[in-house]
Amino acid sequence: MPSDAERQQPPRGATAADDGQAAVASVPPSGFTLTGLVQHMAEVERNWFRRVFAGEQAPPIYDPQADPSAPDGGFELAEGATLHDALATWQAEIARARELCADRALTDAGRFMEQDVNLRWIYVHMIEEYARHNGHADLVRERIDGTTGV
Repeated sequence: MPSDAERQQPPRGATAADDGQAAVASVPPSGFTLTGLVQHMAEVERNWFRRVFAGEQAPPIYDPQADPSAPDGGFELAEGATLHDALATWQAEIARARELCADRALTDAGRFMEQDVNLRWIYVHMIEEYARHNGHADLVRERIDGTTGV
């Protein structure tokens, strides 16, 4: 899968943080946190691979009342959220996405907003998602404790 290298980035920025650090909204007035970012990426994986590509009726992970056809959520910390749990959920969604795509062609399609989108398009979109949010994770982590680098 083309986005596997990008998929390894958020944990690198997040795994050295403890639950307290990962729950800090380090760029006021934004409530953006590392844990919320990992939760969001789990929602993104679920949406694009399970709902859009595979056509599953998979409910939102962190807000069961959220509209699955609305923009991906997860940024707000779930009650009792820990970074460890968010990372485990995110990894489980990645594993499920790999299963769903393993024997599929890049030209196979799912439905998004009343149009077909093929697996190639979804992979490119996911690379964009991860590139964007990996940059966010780098900045948030630096604000928390000064950690920088790859």
